[in-house]
Amino acid sequence: MTALPCACGIDVHAHVVPEKFPAYFGGPMPKLWPSTAEAPNANGLCHRHIMIAGKNYRTVSEKCWSTTRRLADLPQMGLAKQVISPMPELFSYWFEPHEAQQLLRFLNEQIAAMAAESNGALIGMGAVPLQDLDLAITELRYAVEVLGMVGVEIGSNVNGKVIGDPHFEPFFEACEALGASVFVHAVKPAGMDRLVGPPPLQQVLAYPTDVGLAAASVITSNLMMRHPKLRIAFSHGGGTLASLLPRLQQGWSVFPALKEQVQTSPTEQARKLYFDTLVFDTPTLQHLTNMFGSTQLMLGTDYPFNFHDRTPVDRVNATGFDAAVLKQLTFKNAERFLGMNLHTQAPARTNA
Repeated sequence: MTALPCACGIDVHAHVVPEKFPAYFGGPMPKLWPSTAEAPNANGLCHRHIMIAGKNYRTVSEKCWSTTRRLADLPQMGLAKQVISPMPELFSYWFEPHEAQQLLRFLNEQIAAMAAESNGALIGMGAVPLQDLDLAITELRYAVEVLGMVGVEIGSNVNGKVIGDPHFEPFFEACEALGASVFVHAVKPAGMDRLVGPPPLQQVLAYPTDVGLAAASVITSNLMMRHPKLRIAFSHGGGTLASLLPRLQQGWSVFPALKEQVQTSPTEQARKLYFDTLVFDTPTLQHLTNMFGSTQLMLGTDYPFNFHDRTPVDRVNATGFDAAVLKQLTFKNAERFLGMNLHTQAPARTNA
């Protein structure tokens, strides 16, 4: 079986949580302002509880904030580089815009500091307060032009408004103009009332559903037709999009109203988007590669949370694709998505 034995992968989906959050400045602290509290150490690692509204949202290890700990894990995962972005619950779309901007500025600077400390192994991707487009674009420019980030991570929806909504047009226009990559991650997913079981089902089932609908909204709103140089990727293999796309394609050929709305074949548009490989299943990964194209998939792990892919390169190698395709999925597609200069391995500052 063909395999890539090198530790050369680029992981585009990994998260950061700071060890501590700043105090809020500007009046009474918002109810949902996060904090951390000490937690029992385990497996030789420091742990902290992430507290939101007085409740423990999640307990995380120092791998979330320690550059040293993170870098130590990359080789055994087959990785040379890792893109780091905020835990989605920290997007803060539900705050007042000025509150969110204050928290996100802190997070962006923390991520940029980790990237700087890593000697190029970690690549920063920030977050912006998308509930206010003017502030979002201002923070986007700060992240890219001042902090040197490759782009931003955004939610699949912003307080219920899906990202394909025309409301977000100025933001995507700014991303394209700056050459900023956009990584879409599920947040506050729809359909939680239809799930029967414990809270982790949000991550397991509801996240992929919301990501799939977000990706479909980008297609039905013709976003890539208006912004052909925009580089936008979807987490968790695009979620349910792979199952929805054949229906959307058939509907496009059957319903005149849909044909009038969607300017180009849904399948053709989908093959302009990027997706990560975080699907935990070899046949599914083979199917996604065949459906979206071998040029559009990139490694994703969800590191360092418990529910992450610990062997992403091995997962890709198991597909049995030839060496050229394995290289595309392992690092070449990520280089293109991130706008990386192939000679210097540094983020480019163009729309190339």
